[in-house]
Amino acid sequence: MAGTNAASSQAQTEKQAQQALTVELDLPSAQVLADQISTIQDLQFVMECCKRLLAELVKPEDEREPVVPQALWSAALMAYGRCFTRGKKFGLTADDVRDLPLEGQVMKFHSWVVDERNQLARHPANPYDVARVGTVLSAPGLSDGSAERRVQGITVLSASHILVDGAGVRQLGALASELAKQTAEKAQKQEDTVLAEAQQIGLDKLYAMPPLPVGAPGDEDPGAEGPEKV
Repeated sequence: MAGTNAASSQAQTEKQAQQALTVELDLPSAQVLADQISTIQDLQFVMECCKRLLAELVKPEDEREPVVPQALWSAALMAYGRCFTRGKKFGLTADDVRDLPLEGQVMKFHSWVVDERNQLARHPANPYDVARVGTVLSAPGLSDGSAERRVQGITVLSASHILVDGAGVRQLGALASELAKQTAEKAQKQEDTVLAEAQQIGLDKLYAMPPLPVGAPGDEDPGAEGPEKV
């Protein structure tokens, strides 16, 4: 039994020795690449939302869950707008949209989408942009004043948020698709830049860096507890 355990341990050690080591690169060029990959993921999410939204819009209204199209459109707007966020991430710019090989009023549509996203993400400064409050009055009655005029109650009218039609959904999906292709081309070139900089660091320093987990959470810890059995 002891011999079997020793052989198993040796085999596991040899297997680990044969596995490639991945270490994290904290370089400006690597940050640019990570941002580009994040942007591509957001754009792919926009494309998937548009695809599913189109499938919802072809359904008869009585078979459609009202919240599903609104949720898909809202999610697509938020993800698209996030691609143009500046700050810690680099993000896309209006020039990236202008460089796309698309015809029509691309910039006008892009600006409208970003504005819709901004309205969705913030609390309205004017409450009347979302709802109007009115009072219900009794019918005016005849000119001789035979009918009593009075206040009957209060009513609130909610302003419905614009849900774009199928043409607009396809346009957003096409816009996200072209931006994703454009960003992927830049990311491929950026990957070469990161590789060249990594090769300049030196092997001793690279191998001394902490490893970067590349598996699913928990894979690096065989002793981690799994889900509790019911």
